[in-house]
Amino acid sequence: MKSLYLSDKSKFDKRQSNIMKKTFHFSLAFTLLMGVNMLVAQTEENPWAVSIGANLVSIQDDDVDAGTSFGVPAVSLSRYIAGGFSIGAQYAANNISDAPTEGDELGYYSLDGIVKYNLGKSDKVLPYLFAGYGFTNFSEGDVESDGMFPSTEVSRTVTGGAGVNIRLTDNLKANVSASYRSSSENYAYNHLQHTVGVSYIFGANDADKDGVSDEKDVCPEIPGLKEFDGCPDTDGDGIPDNKDACPEEAGKAELNGCPDADDDGIADAQDACPNEAGSAEMNGCPDSDGDGVADKDDKCPNEAGVAENDGCPWADSDNDGVLDKDDACPEEAGDAANNGCPADPKALVDMLANENTVILFQASSADITGDASSLIQSLADLLSKYPNATINVNGHASSDGSRAYNQKLSEQRANAVKAALVAGGIAENRINATGYGEDKPVQSNNTKKGRAANRRVDFDRKVEISVQE
Repeated sequence: MKSLYLSDKSKFDKRQSNIMKKTFHFSLAFTLLMGVNMLVAQTEENPWAVSIGANLVSIQDDDVDAGTSFGVPAVSLSRYIAGGFSIGAQYAANNISDAPTEGDELGYYSLDGIVKYNLGKSDKVLPYLFAGYGFTNFSEGDVESDGMFPSTEVSRTVTGGAGVNIRLTDNLKANVSASYRSSSENYAYNHLQHTVGVSYIFGANDADKDGVSDEKDVCPEIPGLKEFDGCPDTDGDGIPDNKDACPEEAGKAELNGCPDADDDGIADAQDACPNEAGSAEMNGCPDSDGDGVADKDDKCPNEAGVAENDGCPWADSDNDGVLDKDDACPEEAGDAANNGCPADPKALVDMLANENTVILFQASSADITGDASSLIQSLADLLSKYPNATINVNGHASSDGSRAYNQKLSEQRANAVKAALVAGGIAENRINATGYGEDKPVQSNNTKKGRAANRRVDFDRKVEISVQE
């Protein structure tokens, strides 16, 4: 290829032709950019990038006295594949000054297929390497043909270089690259090509139209916020709905987004007393007296008690240290050993001293009848109050019948009283039953009235009770 020196008119015509060609190629680049947008709009889940800018070309040939020229356009289209690799195509056009003093120019056009590899995963500044194969055209002189390559002198070209993308917005990036291009034909030149421009990243799906691509959107079907990876925050508490246990009520992060009206650290939904500060042990309710019964269930909220008595303390009416519920003598101070009753069984002694404390029997009978049952029950009640007291039950008979018969009958009567007391709840070992036959009459056996009085059980005036007839 040789440099040509033309007349002024030819130079003027050539410059006019170059202007028209630049206009054509710029229009072609713009059309390509629009076409790419249409293509991407029909593609799902495909991250594409389209770039447009300017290029700088410098011929690296000792035989050519050419400067470095700045030209437009430089456009490219690429698609990310996987593992940091992208593939695409790039096109550039320029005019190179061949003999600056004479005003001659070389028309320059290139088209390449490119493989790009990203060096890292940064979302702000991303350097990359690229290599490719394509075609380069250097048109010289008075070439009249039109088209993308207005010359038959098209050279096969291998290219390699590096570049960097700088994030401007989520979809817009500034781009700078530098490459060395080696041409295989002898009518072309090895040269450097540098580009600067902007890239528009698009093509990924955004089903909910919230500006976060489905690939990065944790909530791809619900419009959300970028700061929450595409998830919404309905209640505006700074906790995204997908992590908010109460998404429609503003709450606290430590409670998984749920509210706590009384600020006691227990979410209202789990707080039995949401408007009164309490403790976790009381399900969020207060316990003013600290007795383990929440105030809402405590009938004595300001006085420590027990759960069994609805939060109230047990009463001790006689102040003997034995609670009324355990006190056999709640109105009379006593000892714990005697179930709250006095150690001195005065009431029992008084009962046994009463001359009316007598149980009468029919002739030849050991059956307890009439008022005898209520008398025995009263005696059993007193014995229950004095658990340390023991008694002797002594049975007697009249002189009717043989002595042996009367002895046996008196024993049966004493045992009948003992059995009735045991049935009333008195321990058997606290009752001694003895039969005295006809030996201890209280009246004469010579009269009917006397014999009736002798068929009896009565009690001595002492704690140990004797039953006599």
